[in-house]
Amino acid sequence: MNISTTDYHAAGEPFRIVTAGLPPVPGDTVAERRSIAIGAGGSATSPRPSALDDVRRLLTREPRGHAGMYGGFVVPADDSEAHFGVLFWHKDGYSTACGHGTMALGAWAVDTGLVAAPEDGTALVRIDVPSGRVSATVHRRGGRTTAVTFRNVPTAVLARKVELATSHGTVLVDLAHSGAVYAALPAAALGLSVVPDRLAALTAAGREVRAALDGHSALAGHRDGVYGVILYDELPDTPTGPHQRNVTVFADGQIDRSPCGSGTSARLALLADEGALRAGQTLRHDSIIGTVFTGRVREQQPAGLVTEVTGAAHRTGEHRFVLDTDDTLGAGFLL
Repeated sequence: MNISTTDYHAAGEPFRIVTAGLPPVPGDTVAERRSIAIGAGGSATSPRPSALDDVRRLLTREPRGHAGMYGGFVVPADDSEAHFGVLFWHKDGYSTACGHGTMALGAWAVDTGLVAAPEDGTALVRIDVPSGRVSATVHRRGGRTTAVTFRNVPTAVLARKVELATSHGTVLVDLAHSGAVYAALPAAALGLSVVPDRLAALTAAGREVRAALDGHSALAGHRDGVYGVILYDELPDTPTGPHQRNVTVFADGQIDRSPCGSGTSARLALLADEGALRAGQTLRHDSIIGTVFTGRVREQQPAGLVTEVTGAAHRTGEHRFVLDTDDTLGAGFLL
């Protein structure tokens, strides 16, 4: 096996883009390709080996990756209106949405010349993802990318104040769908705060909340269930709007180092729904490592609120990964 990638990070969260060596990905749409990939490799969270899944596992497992790795397979767009499509993946399978990955892909498309961009100004990159069509507006100054704005599929509030029994006591959880389903609650409700030295407890709490929501009636029609649990701290408002710090625990205990792009869309819709984010205001959303996304609501559509989230994306490296036929570790391992 011989795989080439270009790696980025968006606000600290990695995104590995496969640029060569990918086996054929069958299907007529991005959503269909994801379904086929899951069908060939097991479930979204319990994959079986397949040619495509071998690549995902190779790139997310040690010694070539790590349990926090995220990435995407670039595939054809659904139609000529988008520049390309992408299948998002992580150590546990394939996700339907990824805001930080969309930012990284926008920067990559401009950096490689796939999408033309001015020295000064913006370039719009349209991307088909499993949850629909999203876009990345790449901001440029002096021939360099300075920021990327992710425009998500519409976000809908699914439920408010869902009561859950946890080992920390009974908590109230809000649910929103922003390309994937996110559950949100204050970290303080669990006796925690969003700081690095509480990460183990935050991770355990996120996994517990996700498990407790499995099969909940509010998730009817969302067969993938809850993708991420957002634990947040309230911080003093900025002059332009609310300010929160969060950690998103997604998949099977994976931690988003960034403020979570799609998760920020979920928080925007929930804050707007409760009147804490007014028209024209901006949410400053901090991550557990101190990086920042800013988000805003752009319009109301029948399917939900259209949100935009802005952050920075930077290239971290270009790689060629190989798997020797006599390597007894195969695609690698997770600790």
